Amino acid sequence: MTGETTVRTAVRFHGRSAQRETVRALLDGLRAHSGHLVVTGEPGLGRTALLQWAARSFRAGSVLHLGPATDRRAPATAEELLGTLRAAAGEAPLLVCVDDAHLWDAPARAALGRAAEILHTGGRIGLLLSVAGHRAVDPEYARLPVVRLDPLAPSHADALLDDVTDGATAPAVREQLLAEAEGNPALLLALVRRLSPAELRGLRPLPTPLADAGTLAAVAGRALSGPSPDAHDLLLTVSAAVRASDGPDVDTGLVLDALRHLRPEPAPAPAADPLPEVLAGAGDRLRFHSPLLRRTVHATAAPDRRRAAHRALADVLEAGGHRLPALLHRSWSLSGRTPVARLADRLAALAADGTVPASPRLRTKAYARAAELTADGAARAERYTAAAEQALLAGRPDRARPLLAAARGCAAPAAVRGRAELARGMAELRDGPVGDAHQSLLLAASLLAADAPADAATATLAAAVAAWAAGDLPACLATLSPEPVGPPGPVGRPQAPGRCPDPVRDHRVGMRALLEGRLDRAAPSLEQVVERGRTDDRPEALLRSASAALLLGKVDAARRAGARALAAARQLGSDALVPQALEYLAYAELRAGRHSQARVHAEDGLRTALRAGQRNTAAHHRAVLALAASIEEEPQAVARHVEAALATARRHGLAQAATLAEWAAARADLGRGRPHDAADRLGLLVLPGPGRGHFAVWRLAVPCFVEAAVLAGRPEDTHEVLTDFADWAAFGADPQAAAQLARCHALLAPQDRADDLYLRALARHDEAGGDFERARTALLYGKWLRRRRRPREARGRLGTALAGFDRCGAGVWAAQARAELRALGAAPQARGAGTLTRLTPQQLRIARHVAEGATNREVALTLAVSTRTVDYHLRKVFAALGVRSRLELARMVEQAEQDQGAGRSEKTGAQP
Repeated sequence: MTGETTVRTAVRFHGRSAQRETVRALLDGLRAHSGHLVVTGEPGLGRTALLQWAARSFRAGSVLHLGPATDRRAPATAEELLGTLRAAAGEAPLLVCVDDAHLWDAPARAALGRAAEILHTGGRIGLLLSVAGHRAVDPEYARLPVVRLDPLAPSHADALLDDVTDGATAPAVREQLLAEAEGNPALLLALVRRLSPAELRGLRPLPTPLADAGTLAAVAGRALSGPSPDAHDLLLTVSAAVRASDGPDVDTGLVLDALRHLRPEPAPAPAADPLPEVLAGAGDRLRFHSPLLRRTVHATAAPDRRRAAHRALADVLEAGGHRLPALLHRSWSLSGRTPVARLADRLAALAADGTVPASPRLRTKAYARAAELTADGAARAERYTAAAEQALLAGRPDRARPLLAAARGCAAPAAVRGRAELARGMAELRDGPVGDAHQSLLLAASLLAADAPADAATATLAAAVAAWAAGDLPACLATLSPEPVGPPGPVGRPQAPGRCPDPVRDHRVGMRALLEGRLDRAAPSLEQVVERGRTDDRPEALLRSASAALLLGKVDAARRAGARALAAARQLGSDALVPQALEYLAYAELRAGRHSQARVHAEDGLRTALRAGQRNTAAHHRAVLALAASIEEEPQAVARHVEAALATARRHGLAQAATLAEWAAARADLGRGRPHDAADRLGLLVLPGPGRGHFAVWRLAVPCFVEAAVLAGRPEDTHEVLTDFADWAAFGADPQAAAQLARCHALLAPQDRADDLYLRALARHDEAGGDFERARTALLYGKWLRRRRRPREARGRLGTALAGFDRCGAGVWAAQARAELRALGAAPQARGAGTLTRLTPQQLRIARHVAEGATNREVALTLAVSTRTVDYHLRKVFAALGVRSRLELARMVEQAEQDQGAGRSEKTGAQP
C-alpha cells in the first residue's frame, strides 16, 4: 500500500427507500397520534444513519435522543418514563430516538418496551428504536413493529461506491470491492479507505485478503466482545463449516463432531450450553444471525486455531464420505498460500465430476480454491473461469465477475479466453448493457470456434438473444447468419455451420427465417427444437424449446417446456436459470390471455431474478406485471412496475422490456377511459419512425392503438399499421391476432358492415380461446349495439363481457361493462360481491382457499407457489378487506359470494 483513500461522505441515502417510507409514515402520523417502530440490522447496515436521517427529517416538533439508562434517578417504570416524555413534549409532537436499545439493562428495556406499547393513551410521541440484528430481538421489544435493514442490492452498492469515489474506481477493482462487501455499506466504505488511490484505479495490485481481520473487526465493533474459549471454538467451527456449505447454515451434528476432534480433552457437551447470542439454532441446523460476524469470527481467529477447525471438519466429512467439502476444508487447513499442485488437481477434478453430489455454489468454491493453489498460469485461468461459470449457474454474477477478472490476469489459450468471454457475456446479458453483452458473446464465439464449436454455437445464439433484447434487427440477422460473425479469432479458422449441434443450429436457422418473414422455412426448424424438448431433461434444452414454441405462437407447448425447465433448474440448483424459466412461463400465459397466471409466474420470477442479481430479467418480469396489472384496478401497481422496468431498460438498452412496459401504461389508460392518452403513448410505439417499439413486440400493441385512435377520433392514423398487422395475423404466430384484426376492422367499418365483423371476431375468439380478448370484443360490440338503439342485444353482449372480465380478474374493464349496463337500466352489482373486487385475481384465489379452511402450506401446494408468496398475498388480502382473522375472512368471502350468486342473472343480463 502507498496510503489510504479519503472517503467523502455520501451525498444521499442509497437503497433504503422502503425503510425510509416506513419511518416517514411514523413521522407524518405524529401530527395526530403517537407511534413506535424498531429498526434492526446487522452491524454496518446503517441503523444509526437511519435514525439520524429521521431526526433531521422531523419538522413537526422536537427530537430527543436517549442513551442507555445508567442514571439511578432515571424512570424505573413504563409509566414514569412515559410521563417524562410527555412532559418533555408539552403540546407539540416529540420524536424520541433510542439507538442501540438492546444495550439497555433488563429493567430499562422492560420500561422502554412497555412505554412503547402504551403510547397511544395520550400525547403525540414517536418512539424510534434501533436494535442489533446479529442477535435475537429482546422479548421486551418483540411485540413492536419492525423495519429490517438488509444488505444493499448490487445496484445500490454500486451507486454508493460511485458517490464516495466520484466514479474513479477501476472496473475490476469495483467488482472485487462489491463482491467482498456483500452489500454492507460500512464494510464497503472501510474497504475503500483501506486502498490507496493507485490501488483504486487498478494501477497497483490489491492487498490479499481484501477484507482483512482488522477491517472486519472494525465494522463489527463490540458485537463479538468476550466469548468464552468454548464459545469461541463453537463460533469458529460454525463459521469454518459455512465456508463449504451450500447456504448460511450448517448441520449441528457436523459441528459437534468437529468440536470433539478440535477439543479431544473431556469437556461439557456444547449442545448442553446456551448458544452464543450471535448464533441461531433451528432444528438440526446452526447459523449466524449476521454474515458479517461469521466472517469476522473466521478472520480474527488465531491462524493455528482456524486451521485446526478446518482440519477437524475435514476429518469428520471424510469419514462420512463427503469428498468435495472434506477436500475443501483440507485445503484451508494448509499454512500459507503456497501452490500445492496435487491438491489443486484433486479439487478441480472433484468439482468437474458430475457424479459427485454438489451444488453450483460448492463447485464455485472448489474451482476457486483450486485456482488459488495452482502455479501454472493457463491452468489457473481455466479454473477461475470454471469457478465463474458455476457462480453464474448459482445465480451469483457478483461472485462471477471478480473470478473472471482473476482469470483475465493469467496467460491462457484461446479456448479458455473464449469460455471466460462467454461467461462475461452471459452475465452482462442478464445484468448489464445488452449491447456490451452482444459484443462479448461475438468475441467468445470467434475464440471458441476452432476448439469448442458447441460452445461457439451457444455463444452465437446468445449474441442473437442479446441483439433481440436490444431491438437491433440488423445485428440479430447478422448474428444468425450462417456466415461467421464478429472479428476473426486468433486461430483464424471459422466454425463450419455443419458442426453446430442440431438443436442450436435449428434454433438459429428457424429464428432467422422467422425474422425474414419466411414462416415456411422457420416452422420446420423451430418445431424440431420444440419436439426435442419433449424428451430432454436439461434445463438449457428445455428453455430453447420454450423459446422456439413462443416464436411459433404455440403457447401450450411453451408452457409445458417452461414448466419442465423450471423444475429441472430447481432440481439441479441452477438458480440462474430459474428466473428465465419463469419469464418464458409468464410470457406464454400472457400470450394465451391468462393474465392471472402470468402475474403469479412474474411475481416469483421477479423475486428470484433480484436474488440472482439479474436486473435485466427482473425488468422483463416487471413489464409482465405491468401488463397484468393494466387490466386490473391497480393504476399505482402499473405505474410502479412501468417505472421500475423502464429505469433498467433505458440504462441497459432493453428495447423489448421497454416496449412491453410502455404498452402496459397505455393499456391502463385505455382501460380507465382515457383514449387520447393511450393513443398518444401507443402512437410512439406502433407508428413508423425511429421511435417505433421493438421489432417483435410493437405489433402486439396495434389492436389497443386502433381502439384508442378510433375512440379519440383519429381513425386515419390506423390505416398503415393495420396493413402491417394483417400481415402479422396471416403469419400465424399469434393465436389472438385473427380475432383482434376482425375487431379492428369492425371499429373502423361503416355501420352496415360492423355487425358482421364483430360477429366474425367473436367466432375467431371462440377458436383461439382467451377470456380477456373475447370480453373486450364483446364490450366494444355491446357499446356499438347500445348506440344503435338495440338495447336487448347490447345487454346480452355487455353481460357476457362483464362475466368474462370478472372471470379473468380484469376489474378496470369490468367497470366499463358495468357502466354500460347501468346506462341500459341494469342494476349495479351487489355490495358484497363488490368487496372482493378490491382483490387481485391471485389474492382472490388465496382468499377463497383460506376461507375453505386451507393452511398457507396447503394453498401454496394447490397453486404451485411458495409459502412465502401465500403469506405475502394474505397480508395484502387482510389489509384490503379490513379483516383481522381467518374467521372474519371466511365470513366475508361466504357473504360476498352469496350476494354475487343471488344477483348475477338479474343484474347483468348475461346470456347462458
